[in-house]
Amino acid sequence: MTKLALRPTECQIGWRAVGCEDVPVDLDAFRWLLSEPGQRLLEAAGAAGAAGGSELAAQSALRRTASPEHVAAALTQAELRRRAVAKFGDLAGRMYFTPEGLEQATRLPVAAHRAARVQAASAATVVDLGCGIGGDLVAFARAGATCVGVDLDPLRVEVARANLETLGLGGAVTVADATAIDTAPFDVAYADPARRTGKGRTFDVDDWTPPWSFVESLLARDSCVKLAPGLPHALVPEGVEAEWVSDHREVKEAVLWSGRLATTRRRATVLGDGGLATLTDEDDPGAPTGPVGEFLYEPDGAVIRAGLVTAVASGVDGHLLDEHIAYVTSGASFRSPFARGYRVLEEVPFREKPLRAALRERRIGRLTIKKRGVSVVPDELRKRLALRGDEESTLVLTRVDGKGTAFLVEPF
Repeated sequence: MTKLALRPTECQIGWRAVGCEDVPVDLDAFRWLLSEPGQRLLEAAGAAGAAGGSELAAQSALRRTASPEHVAAALTQAELRRRAVAKFGDLAGRMYFTPEGLEQATRLPVAAHRAARVQAASAATVVDLGCGIGGDLVAFARAGATCVGVDLDPLRVEVARANLETLGLGGAVTVADATAIDTAPFDVAYADPARRTGKGRTFDVDDWTPPWSFVESLLARDSCVKLAPGLPHALVPEGVEAEWVSDHREVKEAVLWSGRLATTRRRATVLGDGGLATLTDEDDPGAPTGPVGEFLYEPDGAVIRAGLVTAVASGVDGHLLDEHIAYVTSGASFRSPFARGYRVLEEVPFREKPLRAALRERRIGRLTIKKRGVSVVPDELRKRLALRGDEESTLVLTRVDGKGTAFLVEPF
């Protein structure tokens, strides 16, 4: 029996009140959910959650036809499906999750981008080494690849298998040790090492599961490895591409591509409503530093992580304010998927007391504070400024050629 949490009776006080991560689910209960009566109960649990009202009343009604353990499993899945919409969109209502698995799963647009790159390399088969609940398997299979997933946890394997089946996708999933799998028969090996221990998130690569030594061995062949966005550039092996991916301006992951899948050294990929845009070190001729121009650009987090800020400066015919700070300035207005643009209205005092006076003179009562390269806590500064007035503005605090500087700007 695989447990997700302890205290089996806590679900009696309401699945929303305690959070579905506090409600236990075991492997047998999950398998029962896949049966015909289990599916009816799950549908009823979903309807009860969507209707709102008392959780206790919903549980009492569901327990007229099912055991407490089965009701807890159904309510947990219903709540997880609601949470999963943010990551999986319309697919969430048909998929299955564990709390930990949902937290670790990649957003579907990000996983779909990764799968599209694999497809573009004419890779027909993929092995997912540590597949979890199968979110990446789903993306690879939807892109047309033949997939096999392995995981040490029988519950996660059962969930991943159910997700492939419920979405009508091919593929196989089995309980196995990823480090013991022969990946030679597959075109691409994919891995997403767990970066948590019993003490929480770890930044020690040797504490990952599987560890960095296994990742390095995997990168000797055609492979793709998902890692945290804070991946140090020095850790990337020679000949391996490092790609940082953001979705709607949120940096989600770093991905290492090896073998024939590697096409450059560093890449920043930006996903959003406008589609996909990508920038590489081949687009980066470098850029000088200089004074602020009429426009200020705030590069996307993926661009910053990839070390491609100067590529953005080149793209907007501009330069950096400071060689160590990720702000770009230009005398020209550009729309770029790689940066958010602002019109510079005026320079204001950097020191707090004259800054307060300047903001009051302009009757600014609502202030967004952006800062880079200066020791300021925006919320604390906002309180000390004691703003008064009906106007709204954005304040940028940064350094220009090493000197603290402040600007009022407006987005465009």
